[in-house]
Amino acid sequence: MSEEKKSLTLPAFEEAYEDVKKVTLETKLIYSDYWSAATGCKVYLKPENLQRTGAYKVRGAYYKISTMSEEERDKGLITASAGNHAQGVAYAAKSYGVKATIVMPTSTPLIKVNRTKALGAEVILHGDVYDEACEHALKLADEHGYTFVHPFDDLDVATGQGTIAMEIIKELPTVDMILVPIGGGGLATGVGTLAKLLNPKIKVIGVEPAGANCMQESLKNGKVTTLPTVNTIADGTAVKTPGEKIFPYIQQNIDDIIAVPDEDLVVSFLDMVENHKMVVENSGLLSVAALKQLDVKNKRIVCVLSGGNMDIITMSSVVQQGLIMRNRIFTVSVLLPDKPGQLAAVADVIAKTGGNVIKLEHNQFVSINRSAAVELRITLEAFGSEHKDQILKTLEEHNYKPRIVRTII
Repeated sequence: MSEEKKSLTLPAFEEAYEDVKKVTLETKLIYSDYWSAATGCKVYLKPENLQRTGAYKVRGAYYKISTMSEEERDKGLITASAGNHAQGVAYAAKSYGVKATIVMPTSTPLIKVNRTKALGAEVILHGDVYDEACEHALKLADEHGYTFVHPFDDLDVATGQGTIAMEIIKELPTVDMILVPIGGGGLATGVGTLAKLLNPKIKVIGVEPAGANCMQESLKNGKVTTLPTVNTIADGTAVKTPGEKIFPYIQQNIDDIIAVPDEDLVVSFLDMVENHKMVVENSGLLSVAALKQLDVKNKRIVCVLSGGNMDIITMSSVVQQGLIMRNRIFTVSVLLPDKPGQLAAVADVIAKTGGNVIKLEHNQFVSINRSAAVELRITLEAFGSEHKDQILKTLEEHNYKPRIVRTII
């Protein structure tokens, strides 16, 4: 294979752009009234969560496989992935009629495991994080002679991912800024490099989870750096070590890195569901969660939503936590005399303020003198912080002395 094919050149991107059309859906930009109003910019979403495999990864996987020799494909493919690259490789391998083996961390959401199996791939669960799964996949590749398809540290894979930038710029030539999630860096490499080739004035911002900011640390140190641990709900970007081969492209083409705390991903999930009726996984939400950290106005910004593969249990947990963080669910403790009618009186006060009781806990042992005080913990639904404050104020006015306690639904 020629060196030109192995480099991130405009001809290679153009070839990949035409090639990936065979397996991708058209993900037109969506203008976001909600985030535009919140930022004072024109914010557009690139919904790669709507791809057939639920993520952008099929682009790089398919293009990579298209560059292989028949001999390389016939050996069988193997990769390691937290889920989205797994489905991309499985889908691409199925398109070419070749065998695929996928090693996934044991913490991978069930939906990603099942969908990968449904595409015909053999799935092996190994390790707690991506890096451990990758080490095992490389070992198996060596033992069985499989062709390894790296999820991010591969120039052909990055070229395939970069087709997203081609689509963005064709649809919105006046784009000022592109925000792109970073795990190992393949997506950011492809998008950043092609964006700069087409228009050097476009700012490309990489976004990582604060608990897995391996690229941010690597750029700070001027060399690829391995984090001692990763801790984030964004499982698709929970990477300890970014790619060696792609790192120089990140240094050259990424203008800045933003690190997003998990709490911002939680509320962004809620915002996305309520305002755009779309399910986007935590890693895919990094780009919109980073908007609050930008200090710009009147810019045209595209946020890449990299994936939407989220299992129902995780989704339920994130929604609940989001409601708690937005003060739409909260728990309050009040002390009452242990005599008939007290519960009805408190409930009446809450009802008049428009609060909705969803759970009650009655503790008679908070005081030695039960006739003096028993504790009532009330979990409530509210419309937000202002309404919550109104409920608390009204309870205070009725001498219930409300105390906020940790909410567990």
